[in-house]
Amino acid sequence: MAITPENFKFETPQFDPRFPNQNQSKHCAQSYVDYHKCINVKGEEFEPCKIFFKTFTSLCPLDWVEKWDDQRAAGKFPIDLDA
Repeated sequence: MAITPENFKFETPQFDPRFPNQNQSKHCAQSYVDYHKCINVKGEEFEPCKIFFKTFTSLCPLDWVEKWDDQRAAGKFPIDLDA
């Protein structure tokens, strides 16, 4: 289904009191880590994991996500996502 103005829904992440500042870099990175830890434990279809996915895809620059994905694929991501 193509995205049109009629079916497009714009959502932004909800406020997270752990990240009260305007700079959302840490919120972005933590949401990326939380998402991958969540799906490793519960699977991609677990609804609460999708909140982390929406948050990091909304906040993180695409270059960062691609870099982190490459690091994970190479086994060089600096955080253990299986813990």
